[in-house]
Amino acid sequence: MTTSHLQQAILEKKAALADTASGPLADLAAKCALVWPYAEELDRLLSEAFNTVPHCHLLYAWDVDGIEISSMVQKDSIDPDWRGRDLSDRPYLKNNLPFKGIMLSSVYLSQYTNQQCITALQAVTRDDKLMGFIAADFAVSDLLDDKRLLSPITQWQQFRGDPSIRGTVFLQQRTQSLLDEHIDELDDQIEQLMTRHGVFHAKIHYSSGRVSLWLLDDPYNYRIHNVMEIVDPDICLAYPIHAYPKDAKITPKMLHQVLKEFKALRFADETIYLRSSSINIMNGMLGLTFSCDGSHYMPVDEFLEKNLSFWVGALGTSKDTDSAA
Repeated sequence: MTTSHLQQAILEKKAALADTASGPLADLAAKCALVWPYAEELDRLLSEAFNTVPHCHLLYAWDVDGIEISSMVQKDSIDPDWRGRDLSDRPYLKNNLPFKGIMLSSVYLSQYTNQQCITALQAVTRDDKLMGFIAADFAVSDLLDDKRLLSPITQWQQFRGDPSIRGTVFLQQRTQSLLDEHIDELDDQIEQLMTRHGVFHAKIHYSSGRVSLWLLDDPYNYRIHNVMEIVDPDICLAYPIHAYPKDAKITPKMLHQVLKEFKALRFADETIYLRSSSINIMNGMLGLTFSCDGSHYMPVDEFLEKNLSFWVGALGTSKDTDSAA
């Protein structure tokens, strides 16, 4: 998921909360302005209005100096112990406060309830003068009770690696690893395990000589094998037979071609070369990390459209290693 996609999802959640809370809190603020700053009257109004603010689990009022002037009001209780407490160190007070209308805080851990929450701040004004704020706390667990997940991003993404590695990449050279010596056997075994034995995600660490595997029937755990374990023909006995999933986004033919391209990128250049790769047949995404520590995540179709000359041109002929990061 890209940052903008993530930010959009967060904004939509907050906008929905603001739409729900703004009306009731504006009405409550208008009533509170008439009795401000008398604590007993504010407590009564907050308690009476509590059920009008959906999902709210705490209401309280504080003045322009950040001093709480009401009790902590919950659905079935009024706690006066926090009256007079200085709330100026609360995370939401680090932002610009609203002189009119409503503002939502970022998520923070409530000192009062010890829950992750968001606070909606409603300005309280009288004769166009800011008197203080009504604060309504909303537990994140209540706001996310729909449990819907965002769709993962499936477009090409590039990430720069460690600058100290990029800065010295042209001083290094690929060292032949044990995996390199057995790469054809290893690729054959990975292909067999993914097409016939229920492995849906594999990560290959070429330089350190290990492979991590995730299974459809046990997705919460992964298996790590060294080179000699993977190339052993009998390894298939440790993985039950499993039909190739019909909803896989990478076909067996694509899988074969991807592994061939990974091998080519491993040996294409002695300075900038593939250090690790991953393939997920279910979401169709591939991962590539090069010796310059730059990483790429991209859909299989887009990867297979690129030929070796594209990667060699982008990674091997330019001394600007930022292009690979």
